[in-house]
Amino acid sequence: MTKTLKTITMGCRLNSYESDKISKFGNYSSEKDILVVNTCAVTAEAERQARQQIRKARKEFPDAYIMATGCAVELDQKYWNNMPEVDKIIPNKNKLKPSLWGLKPEINNSKAIKEDASHFKPANNDSLKTRAFIRIQNGCNHSCTFCIITKARGDSKSVPTGLIISEIKNIISDGIEEIILTGVDLTSYGEDLPGKNNLGILVKKILKLVPELKRLRISSLDAAEIDQDLLEAFKNEKRLMPHIHLSLQSNDNLILKRMKRRHNSEDAEKLVNDLKEARPDILFGADLIAGFPTENEEAFNNTLNAVKKLDLTFLHVFPYSSRPGTPAAKMPQTPNNLIKERAKKLREVGEHQLQNKLKQCVNTIQNVLIETRDGIGHCENFLVARIKNAKHRKIYKCKIIGIENNMLVGKIYESI
Repeated sequence: MTKTLKTITMGCRLNSYESDKISKFGNYSSEKDILVVNTCAVTAEAERQARQQIRKARKEFPDAYIMATGCAVELDQKYWNNMPEVDKIIPNKNKLKPSLWGLKPEINNSKAIKEDASHFKPANNDSLKTRAFIRIQNGCNHSCTFCIITKARGDSKSVPTGLIISEIKNIISDGIEEIILTGVDLTSYGEDLPGKNNLGILVKKILKLVPELKRLRISSLDAAEIDQDLLEAFKNEKRLMPHIHLSLQSNDNLILKRMKRRHNSEDAEKLVNDLKEARPDILFGADLIAGFPTENEEAFNNTLNAVKKLDLTFLHVFPYSSRPGTPAAKMPQTPNNLIKERAKKLREVGEHQLQNKLKQCVNTIQNVLIETRDGIGHCENFLVARIKNAKHRKIYKCKIIGIENNMLVGKIYESI
């Protein structure tokens, strides 16, 4: 009997990409519907939410065959395997290899049968989507003292350029207008590939070899460095979107050293200034950790003040979460009430920054990709906008006339 395969995704953009791949594997000959829960382990709260989602799924779909995968599962396979609501676990290395799941695919399910041992086969995207993630690398060669993901994802491994470009060509042929490059550590792209390869060279090749691609976006960057090729691409390639999310975590040099980060506050400031010089309209987001062990008031204020100093618009604030087996877990811990208080302050200043950027965009012209049937989409700088009378999956040049519910409101100036 043919049943469906569905996914529930927790955590990062890489998980979203992988879940999208899993959902394209197709149907299986099975007596039960199959539900794959893709977990996250970046914080203890993320793991708690994953367990909660699985228990909720079991109540809602009592007859489903539930499989758990992702970083939380990878780090404690015994626990997840013994969880009564879970029928089977899938290690990260087998996540995109359905032939190793122990299920029987339908004979005509070519996406499930044809797979590549090292990299991903192209797969068409949902017909309703306008933007798609592309994984260009996985894993990380660094060992930040707070991070447990390197244990779950392994060393950095880059996807060869040819495979990336082939996948992009396949996806945009299905109507995708924007591609977002994602991975665990994009800055390390190409280090393990033969010849001269880096993120900037990859971006230039994509834009040259896929001229029909309307928009290319980079998901996140380490603040330690940016290669000259990427800086040139931001300056010269208008199809490369003016938006970068920075993995900052802190802006206090002592805390950054204790985190074992590769950058200091001066590096972050230089990176932001270099990118602004190359692309004056660029907007920045950042990951920030509140309450890292030993963080005193001065250290916290250095990070808080950096939100305005570095002109950050989109903040992902993580209350510090001690992860077992990490060096930071052995350091003197910040009290939980103080962690929550500092996280709240960071979010408040982040909200203030966002509101300022929204106000600055009123009475300007913005190019907006419409992603929903009710006219909501992203500007090139990643601000969200709702455009009156706009059609889904189209890009419009728009006049911004106001702000509503943390979104820009605009009207069509012309279709692009």
